[in-house]
Amino acid sequence: MPVSPYIARLRQHVGQDLLMLYGISAVVTDDAGRVLLARRGDNGRWSVPAGTVDPGEQPADALVREVREETGVDVVVERLAGVATHPVVYPNGDACEYLNVWFRCRAVGGVPTPDGDESLAVAWFTPDALPDLDDWARLRIDTALAEGPPWYAAPGERHAALRRPDSL
Repeated sequence: MPVSPYIARLRQHVGQDLLMLYGISAVVTDDAGRVLLARRGDNGRWSVPAGTVDPGEQPADALVREVREETGVDVVVERLAGVATHPVVYPNGDACEYLNVWFRCRAVGGVPTPDGDESLAVAWFTPDALPDLDDWARLRIDTALAEGPPWYAAPGERHAALRRPDSL
């Protein structure tokens, strides 16, 4: 998966030690209420489109860019859906903890097409027929599709989706 030049420069200094980064995720729906998922290039699992925020970039701008790059779909942001920190250890051993902001989005154009690197497949799924997903993807989808204020872990809350994984 391509690494931004910013993160590559940081890795030159810290190696595989923990980096705190800004992440974004999109729960994209179409006019039929289906959810857009991408099969990740690093672990082969289905998940929502996601990525990192570049220096000087606003989260919503990063989100629109990442969805387009990874899935070929153009979106508009409808609302903030949640925020949480999420730890990740990549297959190469790089450790990160993302302050992830996820948004509910609506598809407005484009053709679902995997980029062949970060996404190996892209498909629409009805909410009642989603493929096998990890707790982190489920949390973002469930909270984005629910009505109400944005989700966050309440003080002291230890949600299962936010635990430190051994790896992706």
